[in-house]
Amino acid sequence: MLVVKKFGGSSVADKERIFNVARRCIEDYEKGNDVVVVLSAMGKTTDGLIAKAHEINPNPPKRELDMLLVTGEQVSVALMAMAMSSLGVPAVSLNAAQVVMHTSSAYGSAKLKRIDAERIRHELESRRIVIVTGFQGINKYDDFTTLGRGGSDTTAVALAAALHADVCEIYTDVEGVYTADPRVVPNARKLAEVSYDEMLEFASLGAKVLHNRSVEMAKKYGVKLVVLSSLTRAEGTIVKEETKVERTLISGVAADASVARISVLGVENKPGITFRVFNLLAKNHINVDIIIQSVTEPGKKDISFTVAKTDLSDTMDLLRENRESLTAREIVSEEGVAKLSVIGAGMCSNPGVAAKMFEALYSADVNTEMIATSEIRITALIDERDVKRAMRAVHDAFDLAD
Repeated sequence: MLVVKKFGGSSVADKERIFNVARRCIEDYEKGNDVVVVLSAMGKTTDGLIAKAHEINPNPPKRELDMLLVTGEQVSVALMAMAMSSLGVPAVSLNAAQVVMHTSSAYGSAKLKRIDAERIRHELESRRIVIVTGFQGINKYDDFTTLGRGGSDTTAVALAAALHADVCEIYTDVEGVYTADPRVVPNARKLAEVSYDEMLEFASLGAKVLHNRSVEMAKKYGVKLVVLSSLTRAEGTIVKEETKVERTLISGVAADASVARISVLGVENKPGITFRVFNLLAKNHINVDIIIQSVTEPGKKDISFTVAKTDLSDTMDLLRENRESLTAREIVSEEGVAKLSVIGAGMCSNPGVAAKMFEALYSADVNTEMIATSEIRITALIDERDVKRAMRAVHDAFDLAD
């Protein structure tokens, strides 16, 4: 049996936790399994490196920032291999260049293209535990790239797919996927299983358990995912294609405060203008989520949408540079907003979900500013200050408590 195990930064934050992870991996190895381990940087290492970079240069070149950030994972994997060696088990650490993990050239947000798995297979055949750096790859220029925050999850799933692993286990500081963030909603319930589509919505909407691109990849290649705690032995949450035949109405509630709203005001109300706005953003690799368009006066319309806060400055600069060609009277932005969503594959066959959600928000005196829907989620843009109260109200309304 081949097992890929991924451990996040909090799981390897210090010596004690590194040895805890080493022993858990060795347990599987001693059962006769092949074990591949993917690690993030220790604790808050990445945040510290980013802060250090900005001390030197407030706007560091993205290539150089990636060169700096990949050092965090290389420290983790080397220390882990040393820990396993001290416990009498052969292990080898490999970085993205040694594997090789080929990516696109977008520094800071590269996408995995393919993995040369021969080196890993050779090490497994030699009965070593293979420890691989997460979060990073190599582009066509042989430069290091990073996959974006949370990218170690994507590394693990990609390796599981390339190696045809039997299971990919994602270890975090929580015991699985919950109906809501248990730090905000204390009576949130752990889910025994969740579908890929539902997990993708959770991941995209602020549930910081799995990276959304890792879920997309798991679904594409049929990788069995299990979300577990690195600190306890509790059973986790299985992420797979099909879950229980009798679907529950709602699987959970998620919130994401890492967004900002942008409004492009007073553009000409004619074909092609909306395309110009979003084509401009797409060409510059800027993702948008909730979109609303409204006619405000004869011949004019406003276009509003949300972007990640990290993209806000670049997006505003881009739109202002092109304001004339977009025919915009004004371009404004707003922070201090958040997305609140209910998620569930069962909602598509059950009317009244939206009514119940907005009744709960009304009862909690929470105003909604924008709304977006899909077959398995309803999302409202609300004031960031209302998030905790809104999550609890909606969670209670759908009776999701443990």
